[in-house]
Amino acid sequence: MLRIYFLQQWYSLADEALEDALYDSQAMRTFAGIDLSNESVPDATTLLKFRHCWSVTTWASGFSMKVGAHLSERKLLMKEGTIVDATIIDAPVSTKNVAKKRDPEMHQTKKGNEVVILE
Repeated sequence: MLRIYFLQQWYSLADEALEDALYDSQAMRTFAGIDLSNESVPDATTLLKFRHCWSVTTWASGFSMKVGAHLSERKLLMKEGTIVDATIIDAPVSTKNVAKKRDPEMHQTKKGNEVVILE
């Protein structure tokens, strides 16, 4: 639960959003030690209760600072981040540059095993 709490703080997620993110992200589940074949992700209410219990402990802020120092010693930097959905969507062709041509480096992408040619 403590690892899940840190994920919530690092990514600025609400309890419900954290629950969804844990189901969606294999990386987050691995960090938290959750194996969906053996257990489920804690629900938003459980996350809320843990967060409230953790915040009233007298050593919670000191522990968070020690974790930050430990990561810094190992040259790891944890900042608040953003989770971005990289879904590919159809969009109209844009030639709003000076040459009125598409960027030659932006000619195709891969969606699953299918190569999508952008024209």
